[in-house]
Amino acid sequence: MAMFQKLYEAEREDNEKNLLPEQRHSLRLDKSLPMINELGKWIVETYKTVLPKSAIGKALAYCIPRWDNLTNYLHDGSLEIDNYLAENAIRPIALGRKNSLFAGSKCGAERAAMFYSFFGTCKKNGVNPFDWLKKILEIIPEHKVNKLVHPSI
Repeated sequence: MAMFQKLYEAEREDNEKNLLPEQRHSLRLDKSLPMINELGKWIVETYKTVLPKSAIGKALAYCIPRWDNLTNYLHDGSLEIDNYLAENAIRPIALGRKNSLFAGSKCGAERAAMFYSFFGTCKKNGVNPFDWLKKILEIIPEHKVNKLVHPSI
């Protein structure tokens, strides 16, 4: 765990500097590559000494064939060390999908999906959904139907 903490610490330091991808790549080769090499040696040596069916044996057996994929971020400064940004972005979708199982009906699930899309779009565009919806509900009664079509259409 200490080795992983060192790798993430190096990434935090590089991210705080707002470096260009080429600069991140260069720093990773200087700072992270030696740590990755040390970690790889540790994995191989430790795997030789543990029982394959033990928890650590299973973990190491999982890592070894995926080693190239695990170290890909060293080759490209625009890649992140892990995929937590993507996971955080799709987490609400996964939760919404799970919650849709209990929507009560197909129409209920479709309505829930519309709300998830609405809130996701608001979040992505920095819009307060409550304020937006309040404003829309205030102006819609007086709004002319012919003005609902986008002017460029």
